Amino acid sequence: MSDRIDAWTHIFPPAYFARLQTMASATGPLRRWLELKSLYDLEHRFRLMDDFAGYRQILTPSMPPIEDLADGALAIDLMRLMNDGLADLVLRYPDRFPAFAAGLSLHDVDAAVAEIARVDAMGATGVQLCTHMRGTPLDHPRFQPVFNELAERDMAIWLHPVRGPQPDYPTETKSRYEIWWCFGWPYDSSVAMARLVFSGLFDRHPGLRIITHHMGAMIPYFAGRIAQGWGLEMGTRTPPADADLLPGPLQKPAEDYFRMFFADTALSGAVEATRCGLDYFGADKVLFASDFPFDAEGGSYLVRETIKALDALDLPAATRHKIDVENISALVNRGKFR
Repeated sequence: MSDRIDAWTHIFPPAYFARLQTMASATGPLRRWLELKSLYDLEHRFRLMDDFAGYRQILTPSMPPIEDLADGALAIDLMRLMNDGLADLVLRYPDRFPAFAAGLSLHDVDAAVAEIARVDAMGATGVQLCTHMRGTPLDHPRFQPVFNELAERDMAIWLHPVRGPQPDYPTETKSRYEIWWCFGWPYDSSVAMARLVFSGLFDRHPGLRIITHHMGAMIPYFAGRIAQGWGLEMGTRTPPADADLLPGPLQKPAEDYFRMFFADTALSGAVEATRCGLDYFGADKVLFASDFPFDAEGGSYLVRETIKALDALDLPAATRHKIDVENISALVNRGKFR
């Protein structure tokens, strides 16, 4: 029995990391990732993990998205290389890595659907999807076969934000002070969640399980605006002239769909934000996750501070065990990790 399973940690499998180093972008956009030792050095990663008793990790692909690194046959090759590597790590180190969520490239939807079948056979518990594919939203009709396949196979989705340094104001050319990362990523997640809700995804696939990074982003904090602005009567706002900009008909209030998402605790140790998200999603839908290894200590800070934040909430033991172990176990593998 494990004391804690980290539901969202990132890694570069060895062969994938080696391939990245040969790519032209390795000295540009990739540089900040390639210099983070915990992403690729297993012995270093293990030493950090050993600082936390009973600690194991669900593996997910590291950013940047495969779609941003390549397209065509190269993107498909990178996708398969990533997933082969993740599966191999879980096979070789089951005591440390009990499961993985596969990576997908959505450039070629047919190839992505085929990869879902392949990784399902390899034992993947789900897939990680980014909140858009080079600017194309996930609710675009071209991606429906991907969601259909995942729902048919009962595989979970890890929904990860992705946003570059595009300007925060139309009079500028680039985001300043890394605002695009600190605030832009939660905004990006919230937009993707709303688009999936209003596309009718959960009406088509009510059993689909989607884990949202950073505790559901903006959604818990703006629950009141969701209820008032997207209620059955659409609030009291003047609707836009273009009817296509209005949400389509749903089977229940919008706020009910937002509560269907799962959420992780990757909030960099913010106690009040953790409490807000837990109150919103409920103890059965919150998963312990740190976002390892993206901190100045190579991951230790995020794990330690996330644990401290949950400790500060002084939760009942049964609730805490749900968050630390039971929810991710039930979500990905029918109780295998209990």
